[in-house]
Amino acid sequence: MDLRQISYFVALFEEGSVTRAAQRMNVVQPALSMQIAKLERELDQRLFDRQPKAMVPTAAGRTLHRLVQPILRDVAEARAAMARLSESVSGRVTVGILSSLAMSVVPSVLARFSAAYPQVELSLADGYSSTFIEGVGNGSLDLAVINKPPRRLGLLVDPLLDEEMVVVGGRDTPLPIPVPVRMRDLTELDLILPSQRHGLRLELDRRVGSEDIALSPKLELDLPPAIADFVARSDCFTVLPSVAVSRQLAEGSLKAYRIVAPRITRQLVIIHHPKHPLSPAAIRFIEMLSEDLSAAANALQAHIVTGPER
Repeated sequence: MDLRQISYFVALFEEGSVTRAAQRMNVVQPALSMQIAKLERELDQRLFDRQPKAMVPTAAGRTLHRLVQPILRDVAEARAAMARLSESVSGRVTVGILSSLAMSVVPSVLARFSAAYPQVELSLADGYSSTFIEGVGNGSLDLAVINKPPRRLGLLVDPLLDEEMVVVGGRDTPLPIPVPVRMRDLTELDLILPSQRHGLRLELDRRVGSEDIALSPKLELDLPPAIADFVARSDCFTVLPSVAVSRQLAEGSLKAYRIVAPRITRQLVIIHHPKHPLSPAAIRFIEMLSEDLSAAANALQAHIVTGPER
């Protein structure tokens, strides 16, 4: 069993189709099928049930997948570590960034990164998680920051930050429900939320839905910065990740209130392609982004109202 066979096996396991797995690995279908058959002979195990329209993993196949995943991750990390030995950090990095981050910590990260690595050409795009998943998959993006997906992607997924979501209102707008806010009381607020196309809304609906609660927003906007500005000028409220409104909270134009019973968090992750190890420049960018996100999240705790105001 060699690394090529492991890579072909994982691709077939995750794609469920010889055609798609061969396309992903950039090989012809017979070559991939031959390596899978050779692997089955070497292990003396049938790894897939060959059905008309799918390759379904057997129990042995599922066990092998669990065992070899750490191997591929270790290989990718080893390649990245070797790349980091290079003295010069240069090249081009293309990154997908959620719009809820683009107007908060990202500008400061860009300033620090550009000063530290002037030879790196950095290209950032904002958008939806689904767009970024496609971009990383087809190679148009080196990496992306997205909300943790509920399904397996066939991409490497690294945790970045567990971020608290809070009720947000204007500085002078009294909150008509007790603080801290119980999740069930969200239904009593005039809410401005992203539409159901947006990853933030999907995550919020998933969390409140698990408590048999349904939210009916007064208005839907898909740009968190626009939502924050609208809330600051109206009597409405929203539910957003705290980092997304970090600037307004620090300035005092908005107020944030903790949600309990239960608390709501979103998980931010980095996705990148297993066939394309991250460059030293990309790794430096991730490290800097992670540092600034963690620092911002910690600093924001002082701005979140957790009990009755006096």
